[in-house]
Amino acid sequence: MSKAISLKLNENIFQEVENIVKSMHIPRNSYINQAIKHYNYLIKRKMLKRQYIKESALAGKHSLKINEEFQEIDDEILGL
Repeated sequence: MSKAISLKLNENIFQEVENIVKSMHIPRNSYINQAIKHYNYLIKRKMLKRQYIKESALAGKHSLKINEEFQEIDDEILGL
């Protein structure tokens, strides 16, 4: 399913797109769809990276706490 949208482009960007689609012999619509699909992929990767960094930091904090608790248990068992 396709949706029609109205799009205003900066003149320089429009000219660049026109030059590319003419040299590649592809429809402008196809080129813009591919460009947006690629950009969406990049943005999703950046968002995922931020999420991994955030969750990794949280997991690291929990791991340190768990290690401390195990160390306390070991110390109690060994009578330290």
